[in-house]
Amino acid sequence: MNQTYLYLFAPLHTGGTTQEGNLVGIARESHTNLPYIPSSTIRGKLRASVKNQDTKFQLFGNELGDTNAQLEQGDVWIGDASILFLPVPSLSHGIVWVTSPLLLYRWARYQENSPQIPEPYSCSFVGGNQNISVYLKDAIFKYTNNQETTDLTVWQNWQEFIPQNAVTKPINKLLVLPDQHCATLIEMSLWRQVKIKLDEHKSVDGGFRYEDAIPPDTLMYYTNGLTSKANGNGQQSLQELNSLISNNNIIQFGGQESLGRGFCQQWN
Repeated sequence: MNQTYLYLFAPLHTGGTTQEGNLVGIARESHTNLPYIPSSTIRGKLRASVKNQDTKFQLFGNELGDTNAQLEQGDVWIGDASILFLPVPSLSHGIVWVTSPLLLYRWARYQENSPQIPEPYSCSFVGGNQNISVYLKDAIFKYTNNQETTDLTVWQNWQEFIPQNAVTKPINKLLVLPDQHCATLIEMSLWRQVKIKLDEHKSVDGGFRYEDAIPPDTLMYYTNGLTSKANGNGQQSLQELNSLISNNNIIQFGGQESLGRGFCQQWN
């Protein structure tokens, strides 16, 4: 089981199954309500990027619209993309990337050498004799060298949770929040885009429509591996998949490609 990382360059919206009033829903996990990228979206984009038909069939099998009437499974499977770190605005530190023990446990279970998961309120940019306050939306956290009054604790091994890539260098101000508080803050930090339709007189035709989107500079990941069809002989297919990901390191998911939405960098 392998992991592929996604660093978002632009807001990313993948349609959900619900629409409440004039708000177009975003794809969400049913048990956490957190935004995610469905595996079908990722698989479809990767499959469309394969030019060689034999390679496409080898990796992903055939589709209903293909000439072969019988559906066959491919050698590789693609999982959903989950959030690892999401940026939120901070009056004191500009941008702070938040996560939670649940999100870190999800990621760590795929690692060969799983790092120790930090406790809530662990922070990567506090320590020593400094006294600082972190302003995050409606919350204020304090760190002082007097351990009796501090809200935050030092996150010693935070660099073990950041995949090495040039685009991840800015991710250095990290804060671990309890699962429920992190989910609330992620919901508050989603981009909400207003969509309108204009008539020939440049007047609004109908009402406004809103779409949620995962913000830029979010770090996500998805898993992939060999299906049972490969039957232990899929090393060539894995190499083909890794080559496909490498050759499409800048990729676009979701709609609104003409507006520059959904672009991200991916790497193994």
